[in-house]
Amino acid sequence: MNAAPTLTDAIAGFVRRIEVERGLSQHTVAAYERDLAQLADFCERLGATRVDEVTRKAIRRYMAQLTTRGYSRRSVARKLSATRSFFSDAARRGLVPANPAEGIRQPKRPAALPKALPARGLANLLDSMDGDKPVDLRDRAILEVLYSSGLRVSELASLRLRDVGSDMLRILGKGSKQRVVPLGRAAQQAVGAYVAEGRPHLAGQGAGEALWIGVRGGPLGTRGLRRVVQRRLGTFPHALRHSFATHLLEGGADLRTVQELLGHVELATTQIYTSVSRRHLKSTYERSHPRA
Repeated sequence: MNAAPTLTDAIAGFVRRIEVERGLSQHTVAAYERDLAQLADFCERLGATRVDEVTRKAIRRYMAQLTTRGYSRRSVARKLSATRSFFSDAARRGLVPANPAEGIRQPKRPAALPKALPARGLANLLDSMDGDKPVDLRDRAILEVLYSSGLRVSELASLRLRDVGSDMLRILGKGSKQRVVPLGRAAQQAVGAYVAEGRPHLAGQGAGEALWIGVRGGPLGTRGLRRVVQRRLGTFPHALRHSFATHLLEGGADLRTVQELLGHVELATTQIYTSVSRRHLKSTYERSHPRA
């Protein structure tokens, strides 16, 4: 029985075949060649020089190294796809008994810590929005509600006129799960001013009962709400949700309460904010304690 070819030779043959048989562009073929050469270099450093010596464990280690080195999820996914295709071809040709890359998933990156806006700076920005045009009143109300309640942008877009008018909001969140969240005084005042003096000037025939109205007279959807936040604060609605949760924890709120307010099913989802809160406590300690 002939020995299996080297990994380098097997890759070269695979690249030639896909170029001829699949009619792929030169750019795509070159990407396959680069990705598989990187795989070969890694495996050869592990001592796997022949195509049949590459194990599932080796491929897992290769994927983990790519993630550790900071490759984007898209790049890692592309390299894993190239690896799967190569070994699938090798298995069909009898060069390996089975595809060692079959079923391997892309390693997950650790969840990035959410970025909260500074509390004082955010308060100053909201207080500085003092225009009395209908759009100004609407935008102020949107930002105040987001920061006061921690709503997802989809939840914000779903609000109706009947949902406001008190100090509580009843929300239908992910998975059709209902929750009640408080609405602070500043948000209540901003919404009241918008409903009384802004919305009537914006609403057209198709406005219905939607709370938020665009300049064309119809309901303002998630895309329009994102544009409002981007234009006014230079960030995204989720940053206000992050700020809501982080500032509550920094102010002494317990994790279970924040979980309920955010509408998280699992406490583990909320616990990411404890890292942000601990970081805040540590910086405050180091700044304030004389022997820190």
